[in-house]
Amino acid sequence: MTNQLDDQQQTAQTWFKQLRDDICAEFEKIEAEAGSDAKFDFIPWDRENPDGSPGGGGIQGLMKGEIFEKVGVNISTVDGTFSDEFKAQINGAEEDPRFFATGISLVAHMKNPHVPNVHMNTRFLCTTKRWFGGGADLNPAIVYDEDTEEFHARFRSACAPHNPEYYPRFKKWADDYFYIPHRKVHRGVGGIFYDHIELNKESDFDRHFAFTQDVGRAFLDIFPKLVRKRMGTEWSAEDKQKQLEWRGRYAEFNLVYDRGTTFGLKTGGNVDAILMSLPPEAKWI
Repeated sequence: MTNQLDDQQQTAQTWFKQLRDDICAEFEKIEAEAGSDAKFDFIPWDRENPDGSPGGGGIQGLMKGEIFEKVGVNISTVDGTFSDEFKAQINGAEEDPRFFATGISLVAHMKNPHVPNVHMNTRFLCTTKRWFGGGADLNPAIVYDEDTEEFHARFRSACAPHNPEYYPRFKKWADDYFYIPHRKVHRGVGGIFYDHIELNKESDFDRHFAFTQDVGRAFLDIFPKLVRKRMGTEWSAEDKQKQLEWRGRYAEFNLVYDRGTTFGLKTGGNVDAILMSLPPEAKWI
């Protein structure tokens, strides 16, 4: 980093790295249970600001196995200055375009069409304001209502101790956000999505950070359970065709509408890490 991290930034960065380690270990364990020796490859990358100064970087974690056809678990910590074009779109950046961001981002594309794909990210951003954001959403090609309910129930329970309004508010936010307008369909069966959980006073960091940690723990708890429940299900060529067509919709959303993709590309992030969200194979009919 170009500047020494303050206590809040260091605390958030350390947690995201630990969450990455825990998730990757659990996913590798699932692969081992399936008789696979697949492991994550960790590829570090550095970012340079437009003026040539160091701008932080990250580590791309990528695994291809028997259960996870392609899963990326990335962490990054970057800083710099937003462009004049982009700063107006970022909370608190118009007065001062300097920024700091640290977070984790995950997308899993599963080999078996009956196992749901998933997306999760949590992040801490600093401009003239500071806030947490993130969430998780389930993206099955073949929908099982009981899986959808279990996924939502786990995040409902994660939200409840922090604010009774969080789950209904953030569920609606996910439903509204993960929608493909030109297809008039949702990207998946939803989850929660939140942003701009701002620090208005010193004590807000601990409170909002605790919530963001619980979101990460909820994901680590529920998603492996759903994978293990479905990964032995037999699938047909018709099932695979359905999955490949569905993946096309997923790619369309991520390339056209996803704000995380835009943020990464607009701030000079690692292109391979940003586009790890794209499926390894898809079809358009």
